[in-house]
Amino acid sequence: MNVSAIRHRSTGSDCYALDENTVVLNLHTGFDVERAYAVSEDPFIHELRRQREWKGEQREMTRGYELEHTQVWTVSLTPAYKRLQYYFIVEAGGEQYGVFENKLCPLAERNRISTEYFKFPWINPSDVIAPPKWVRDTVWYQIFPDRFCRGEGFANSGKFREWGDFSNPGFNDLYGGNLRGITSRLPYLKEMGISGVYLTPIFLSNSNHKYNTFDYYTIDPDFGSEADLTELVQTAHSLGIRVMLDAVFNHCGSEFFAWKDVCANSKDSPYYDWFFVNSEDFAREDYSTADGRFYSFSFWAGMPKLNTNHPAVQQYFTDLCLHWARDYGIDGIRFDVGDEISHSFLRRLRTALKNENPDFFLLGEIWFDSITWLGGDEYDSVMDYPFTGALNDFWRDKSMDSRALMRRLNFCRSLYPKQINEVMFNFLDTHDTPRVRETCESDDVLLQKLALLLTFAGSPCLYYGTEIAMRGAHTPYNRSTMPWAEIDSGKYDAFRTKVSALIQLRNRFADVKADDFRFVFDKARPRLVRFTKGIVTVTLNAGDAAAALPPEGETVFSNLFEGNLLQPGGVVITADTAKAQERRNA
Repeated sequence: MNVSAIRHRSTGSDCYALDENTVVLNLHTGFDVERAYAVSEDPFIHELRRQREWKGEQREMTRGYELEHTQVWTVSLTPAYKRLQYYFIVEAGGEQYGVFENKLCPLAERNRISTEYFKFPWINPSDVIAPPKWVRDTVWYQIFPDRFCRGEGFANSGKFREWGDFSNPGFNDLYGGNLRGITSRLPYLKEMGISGVYLTPIFLSNSNHKYNTFDYYTIDPDFGSEADLTELVQTAHSLGIRVMLDAVFNHCGSEFFAWKDVCANSKDSPYYDWFFVNSEDFAREDYSTADGRFYSFSFWAGMPKLNTNHPAVQQYFTDLCLHWARDYGIDGIRFDVGDEISHSFLRRLRTALKNENPDFFLLGEIWFDSITWLGGDEYDSVMDYPFTGALNDFWRDKSMDSRALMRRLNFCRSLYPKQINEVMFNFLDTHDTPRVRETCESDDVLLQKLALLLTFAGSPCLYYGTEIAMRGAHTPYNRSTMPWAEIDSGKYDAFRTKVSALIQLRNRFADVKADDFRFVFDKARPRLVRFTKGIVTVTLNAGDAAAALPPEGETVFSNLFEGNLLQPGGVVITADTAKAQERRNA
């Protein structure tokens, strides 16, 4: 038995409360393990039964996730007294091993040394991870305000470039997109099926991206006013669209009042400890902080790093977020550089915001395994960059087959509890990455990626312009202006209609939102991606030859599919609509 592949910890995604009555156990093993069992009971059951030794009830586990080198076995238990003590038994090649917290050994030898069991001490309702339920049903749309749309009353003061002119774009160019422009296009998003908008920063700054914030309370005049933001949120809500703002609390801009005071007064400033200043000559002119004179974001001197461990900093930004939530009525906040903000601040902030609105959504920008922040007391979700990487690798590396893709997707799912997976912020591109169309050979391949995004568990997000297959590699080309004249003329209707159909399909069938799927493999067609989710079956032909598919349910979406023949680059989604009707009638 490959014992080195066996692992479990009674925390994180290995052991967690799914709800107030259910505990989920996951066990990692090698592929040689044929069966796995969980042996569990209340840790005090032997005392209740007046028995000398504790004994548990054996339950067979099912195969859950198949990963690249291991498999994950899973079982859901409902402990009668809310407590759970347990260990595992694994079988392979006629051998039985016991998996305990302090040892892994042949089961027959378990009594040679003292055995320590795993424990889930108590299901406390307040500790159960419970992201806002509405996030699971939301399809997001990310907007870079300066490049999205100019609203009514826009007047070019001379500092804005002509809309649509992206010849020799500069990193500091301004185009004049604003909040009124976003509001005017909300019906466009509603028609497409979008139910949430995420705006990159909108507060006072001297950049077009606003990630070097000068004043967190003042909306940048280039974007509009407080009244404009209020109108945007109210209009969005009237259309059933949620609004999420971007918070830059890891660092500020060089004109932030506290940093200016520190630069002027050094250690005599009451805000000196709001930052990480390491030398007396920290304020000298130099765009880089590689010399360590103070800490900043990515060594940029214009973005000094905030000390979010400091109580006064925590209070300042907690009050700010409460202001955003109360006075503008926003539904969520995305935290830029969310992995560098202190845990203590996030816990304090979450408590304040959830007391104000239990359904408020907190999203962290973290590019890697984020279980440390997803215990139910900090973020509700994070941006799922591993998911994006899995899709990009599959379509870039033609040697990968559909099983390899499944394993990569399962890896993403295995990182977190089920309720987190259902609200993971999944995307194909953002303002920080090349546009997804740049990673696709054709619009058809882009549609395949969108089909997978929109039928995967999580809370999917489209970057503005993806619905018309906008292109753009690295910054600033990935932040070009929306071509509204061409959109309104109908130039992109054919592709946009298909994207909208995928979104509407997700909104129609609840099964596609669930955190489960069953892949079906075809050895003769290794890059035919096919999986079922309840009554829905999704098939993508990522190979180089047409694939004949037998009829299976009603076709609810298709591209390059005709006469049961799915062409390379094609996608077809079928559903058992009769069963769906039975559910509605039940």
